[in-house]
Amino acid sequence: MSSPTSSSLYPIHLLMDELKSEDVVLRLSSIRRLSTIALALGPQRTRDELIPFLQDQLDDEDEVLLVLAEELGGFAEYVGGNEYAWIVLGPLENLAAVEETLVRDKAAESISKLSSLLSAQAIEEHLLPLLQRLSQGDWFTSRTSACALFAAPYPLANTPNQEEMRKMFGVLCADETPMVRRAAAKALGPFAKSVAECPNQHPILLSDIIPLYRKLASDDQDSVRLLTIPDLIAISAALNPEEVKEHILEPLRSSVTDKSWRVRYMVANEFVGLAEGVGESIIREELVSAFVGLLKDNEAEVRTAAAGQVPGFAKLVDKEVILAKFLPCVKDLSTDSSQHVRASLAMQISGLAPLLGTETTVENLLPLFLQLLKDDFSDVRLNLIGKLDMVNEVIGIERLSQALLPAIMELAEDKQWRVRQAIIEYIPLLAQQLGVSFFDDKLGQLCMSWLGDTVFSIREAATINLKKLTDVFGVEWAKSTIIPKVLEMGDHQNYLYRMTTIFAITTMAPSLNVQIIRDTVLQSALNLASDPIPNIRFNVAKCLETLAAVLASNPEGQEIISRKVIPALKKLQDDSDADVRFFATKAYDRTTGDSNGEPMILS
Repeated sequence: MSSPTSSSLYPIHLLMDELKSEDVVLRLSSIRRLSTIALALGPQRTRDELIPFLQDQLDDEDEVLLVLAEELGGFAEYVGGNEYAWIVLGPLENLAAVEETLVRDKAAESISKLSSLLSAQAIEEHLLPLLQRLSQGDWFTSRTSACALFAAPYPLANTPNQEEMRKMFGVLCADETPMVRRAAAKALGPFAKSVAECPNQHPILLSDIIPLYRKLASDDQDSVRLLTIPDLIAISAALNPEEVKEHILEPLRSSVTDKSWRVRYMVANEFVGLAEGVGESIIREELVSAFVGLLKDNEAEVRTAAAGQVPGFAKLVDKEVILAKFLPCVKDLSTDSSQHVRASLAMQISGLAPLLGTETTVENLLPLFLQLLKDDFSDVRLNLIGKLDMVNEVIGIERLSQALLPAIMELAEDKQWRVRQAIIEYIPLLAQQLGVSFFDDKLGQLCMSWLGDTVFSIREAATINLKKLTDVFGVEWAKSTIIPKVLEMGDHQNYLYRMTTIFAITTMAPSLNVQIIRDTVLQSALNLASDPIPNIRFNVAKCLETLAAVLASNPEGQEIISRKVIPALKKLQDDSDADVRFFATKAYDRTTGDSNGEPMILS
């Protein structure tokens, strides 16, 4: 065999040198280029040289090993396709046994990815021995990694190998180390799903998998028991209602009333998924009372999780049950001592409105909305405001505004700026529903006051709000109602007000027409081009660019660009401030067509 040329050896030698470097950034960079190096080497040399080399390069920083584990997951194509994918399992097996959890998890993910490409023969010859070695490893690290590796290859394996896999997984579920049992509990759901998807394996699900679930669900460690809740969902999805009653109901009851609040929290957090999996009769007979129990739980964390599931679970029961069982709990939660419970409820309570209908919502939910809107904790108010559109669809804006407008006006001046911002974002929806006369009468002045807010994000949101209102009510309304007030601020002695004028003009410009720009806003923008504050002048340049984009739509506008906009931008190009010159030149190039860039709209 002739010796390879120096050029063909170059990629692997370069990789060796870089991986020996003391600079971790350089080592990371070289690992990220593995696919490029593999391409240069070709499949044969990648199998013969690169993979064995990588197998010996596992004494490195965790962040390097993490990237290596990720890169190897997509390496099948570089070693010659699916036929040779098993070759990459070698380095990944070593990575699956390291101490760092993130590296092990990523290695397990990559092994699963590759194992789904293997033939039944390759699984028997290469993957099964790997699973045996990891499952029987002296250190718990390799055994925890092994738990996640059964689900992907199981459907591809032949029957004897499937049986061997089930036995190995069963041993891991009974491991003496809690960390391994936790990993097994986490992996049981996907594994059960794989078993259920195989033809003629439903009896095996009942005889082999459910006993493993029951064993883990009664583990003495709550950290193991809580991880069996997603398993319960996965298994129940593969069973019929009678089988659920026979095999799943007892452990489900135990989980709902578990002595550990962490397990009850997990049940509460996954309650809708559980309910959908077990079927209607169990929902009626068991889960309604269980859910009420979780809503009244002693632990605030459990009540918080349960409150988040209220509308989702309410969809699965009758309206009478909601009124009789859930609503009293919801009323109690709205005055809960924990602010997090109230915030979780505020986020979800609007979802009950479509289920209850108009009259019941007005009678039972509106008082709770008002109460939550006046809550001391800002997140409660914020969460409720963000979901009011669902209530609006049910009871109509007129009733909603009558009941909530005083509270909204109060929140518009809330000391928390995020609450004020949420109200601003809700205003266009209100405006659209209320109509122009009601808006001008009740909310017009409020919208203008936000332009002078002390927080920039509020002023920015207020300008976007004006654009949306212009889209709702039309340019003539904007011309007579809001543009004069915006332009008035351009003469204010405080530069922030003048800056807001420019921001507002820039933001609203796409919603305006050539006539309004010509008659009103353009001159104000040009006047501010000579403002003493450089920040205002360079924002004027941006503004003129946006205005020019609108003006360019017809011949009259193009004439205005030539006569007024371009001379102003030329003047700003000679400004004493570097930033002003930069933005003016950029705007000039785009406006005159010297650049292919799109006009930049400031929001």
